[in-house]
Amino acid sequence: MPETASPSRANVVLRSALPSVLAIVTSLVICFVAVALLRGGVAVAVDAFLAMTWGAIGDVPKLVDGASIAVLLRPWGESATKAALLTLTGLSVAVAFRVGLFNIGAQGQLMVGALAAAVVGAGLELPPFVHVPLCLVAAGAAGALYALGPAILKLRRGVHEVISTIMLNWVAVSLVENWLVPGPLRAQVGGGNSVAGTAQIHESAELPRLVGEVSRLNAGIVLAVGAALVLWLWLSRFVGGYEWRAVGLGPEAARAAGIDVSGAVVRAMVTSGALAGLAGAVLVLGTEQRYPATLGAPYGFDGIAMALIGNGHPLGVLATSVLFGGLRAGGTRMQLFGVHKSFPELIQGLALLLVAARLIWIRLVDRLAPPRGGGP
Repeated sequence: MPETASPSRANVVLRSALPSVLAIVTSLVICFVAVALLRGGVAVAVDAFLAMTWGAIGDVPKLVDGASIAVLLRPWGESATKAALLTLTGLSVAVAFRVGLFNIGAQGQLMVGALAAAVVGAGLELPPFVHVPLCLVAAGAAGALYALGPAILKLRRGVHEVISTIMLNWVAVSLVENWLVPGPLRAQVGGGNSVAGTAQIHESAELPRLVGEVSRLNAGIVLAVGAALVLWLWLSRFVGGYEWRAVGLGPEAARAAGIDVSGAVVRAMVTSGALAGLAGAVLVLGTEQRYPATLGAPYGFDGIAMALIGNGHPLGVLATSVLFGGLRAGGTRMQLFGVHKSFPELIQGLALLLVAARLIWIRLVDRLAPPRGGGP
């Protein structure tokens, strides 16, 4: 009987990533056609998408014409800022996926993490090499504690994590943005007046700018990339990561194999919350310099999309977040062509919808390129 060749690891990874890639490409094509139909033709659509591209990666034509390097650095800063937030919240959701849980509470965990970073950043005066890590630790700890509750409720009382985490999102909104920020923690200025949000953090608590004041590119993107790499190594090279994956695939089988299922669930959920809390710290320490009246974009909920489109893989989440962070940063330039700045979010939503039909993509890929080693 002939020996069958097993597919290489690279081939397996590529085939698992193809459905997400095809979904993103299809969503871009559909949205391009929509702009062409609604805004006056293919030429306008091409110009609009080029404007979004230059807004994401930098205005290369201007640089070629002799403009300063700032035409690249400024867009890089905006893209990296958004990519860092999407990466950390996406990793937060992806970690919970690994143990079979669906953490919809990343938004609430991000909010309490952001508040913790704002309070420590404004309330203490320390050297930068101490102050910044302390703010990050405080934010991560706040997010972790906020995720610990749903994990305990799941294990002790069987409360589904989707219910508990989504309810805690609204608890965070009421607690943080409807009471603490406009109330006890609001910033005070002279004459008894107040400004929106908490007090501004000290300069020593700000995340370092990587290229100076010419761009908002800061160390948040380094933190996000580092978190993705560490999580990838943990899941693929360490026993603890293997146990998380085993619990996600089958908790009863994992328990029968001697794995502490409850401990794995708690550790994964705490890590998930800590990552979301760090996203809040990156937002406050990197760009806002305070907890604003409201956080604005719901990056915690966007993290769900990043995790699903990225197939729950840390590097897939990172790649997806970099792509959509860039599209969001460049989306503002599409307004010159009558396209709303939130158009990239439409692309993201459509890609998520198409990824939900993953089985169709897998069958298409198998038909066009049958897996090797599948038979004699």
